[in-house]
Amino acid sequence: MKKRVEFMVTAFRDGFQSVYGARVFTKDFLPAVEAAVDAGIDHFEAGGGARFQSLYFYANEDAFDMMDQFRQAAGPEANLQTLARGVNVVGLDSQPRDIIDLHAKLFKKHGITTIRNFDALNDVNNLTYSGERIVAHGLKHEVVITMMELPPEATGAHTPEFYIGVLKQILDAGIEFDSVCFKDASGTSVPSKVYETIRQARQMLGEKQRIVFHSHETAGTSVLAYKAAIEAGADQIDLSMVPVSGGTAQPDVITMWHALRGTEYDLGVDIKKIEEAEEVFKECMKDYFMPPEAKAVEPLIPFSPMPGGALTANTQMMRDNGILDKYHEVAGAMGEVIERGGYGTSVTPVSQFYFQQAFNNVMIGPWKKIAEGYGKMVLGYFGKTPVEPDPEIVKLAAEQLGKEPTTEKVVDINDRDETKGIEAARKMLKAENLEETEENIFIAATCKEKGIQYLKGEARTNVRKIDRSKQAAEESGAGAPSAYTVTVNNTPYTVKLENGNALVNGVSYSVDVKAADKNAAPGSAGGAASSGETHRVEAPMPGLVLRIEKNPGESVQEGDLIMVMEAMKMENEIHAPASGTIREVAVKQGDQLKAGDLLAVIS
Repeated sequence: MKKRVEFMVTAFRDGFQSVYGARVFTKDFLPAVEAAVDAGIDHFEAGGGARFQSLYFYANEDAFDMMDQFRQAAGPEANLQTLARGVNVVGLDSQPRDIIDLHAKLFKKHGITTIRNFDALNDVNNLTYSGERIVAHGLKHEVVITMMELPPEATGAHTPEFYIGVLKQILDAGIEFDSVCFKDASGTSVPSKVYETIRQARQMLGEKQRIVFHSHETAGTSVLAYKAAIEAGADQIDLSMVPVSGGTAQPDVITMWHALRGTEYDLGVDIKKIEEAEEVFKECMKDYFMPPEAKAVEPLIPFSPMPGGALTANTQMMRDNGILDKYHEVAGAMGEVIERGGYGTSVTPVSQFYFQQAFNNVMIGPWKKIAEGYGKMVLGYFGKTPVEPDPEIVKLAAEQLGKEPTTEKVVDINDRDETKGIEAARKMLKAENLEETEENIFIAATCKEKGIQYLKGEARTNVRKIDRSKQAAEESGAGAPSAYTVTVNNTPYTVKLENGNALVNGVSYSVDVKAADKNAAPGSAGGAASSGETHRVEAPMPGLVLRIEKNPGESVQEGDLIMVMEAMKMENEIHAPASGTIREVAVKQGDQLKAGDLLAVIS
């Protein structure tokens, strides 16, 4: 008799995050959930991770409503699971104890059965209170040890001995849990290390304890790693479904079923029904833009481990900002950033800290600007890194951020922070005359300004779908040509204009075509007015207006902060280029801008 290998379908959380940057409307995928249930699947990843904030940031939807609808579609008996980031819960920033408790309470209220709880630094102090509250509110707690492969020749952590040491710390801390998950978000762990880690974990935990292994196909080795995990004693693996399987996501249910044929293991599914469910899912998602990198295996990922859920989010942001040609250079810079940062696992939010710092190192200059998240991490404000960060980087971070290193527990730091927690969220809601429900408090606490914009009805929808009518017109040859050949200095370039972008030899650039100002000097590009007394402040790159700090009529000194834009998941401060008076603020909070758009006028 074959041994049953259990699995969770990750398509509707991790799959969406890995392929579409988590930007998916609820109504579009619910028929696929129902089809999966009809195919006999009863364990789903149903939210958490980026699928909480993304609904408010991009889909203009309520994540709690989504969870309620998911429960209705899946039925009362399904095991619905979400992903939590330890003390960060479902935000990019860490939270105090009251918000950590409210997270578990609300997710239980809105139909969730199990919470998978991880810390990117494998700092057990960040799992203790979050795990306690998950159990206290009647949810199943799946405690996590995060994994990745270090860049070649790097040593000091991320070995079987390191992971088993973390597991021992979890047991010594007395953290209650229903299952243990070894989570490899970048899919880079060498299969032999996966085998040895889970073999030792099985010996330590005994035969009855549930062990789960999670990976991605980004590096092309996830099926090998899954087989190694199963043979070492794992009870469960995570699988996805077409069209969000393979590549940056998990391997497909059908792929894994096929890989186990002729072995002593079996998934226990009716493969024909799975095929039928996948056809429904493909139809549901046919209008969503599929970035080509989402379905690719990237051989260089082991050198610069990047989780699937972050890879496409970052490439899409770079595509939106017209700098996708810089991706491989930025990804290549991650190895040094990881090594000098203390080997935290490349999984959200640490993976984003790594990418932001690598981005700064490429675009601004090596270590010229320490990204805030990366700097706070090496200084200890998110917990203890697996090994000590490079002292030179710690010194730079302290100088640039104006913070001293700390070894204090994250929740203790956050409990004292008056800008965080339930009372701070209530003040945000009260200032905007918004209802102070527990859900609204949690949205304000974890989503900040963007959460308030959603609650005020001012959120913008930004979900990438294919314009079928435009596509049909292009395919029929109607209208203007869809592509051009532009020759510059005898070099031909293929240029295709679509959705406000120019695709030049396969690389997307943001463009803005305007009629020329006949009075403008040749080669002029904005900046100060001809009088020399009026200064235009323009967006340095595409992004979202997050906060406006100065209003018309206010005096400013050169270098004063006048507004904050968000781009590439980073806050970019816009400073006054000269002293004077704000004559005009040409944007409002929440506006999505292109590079060069007018922000303000100073005279």
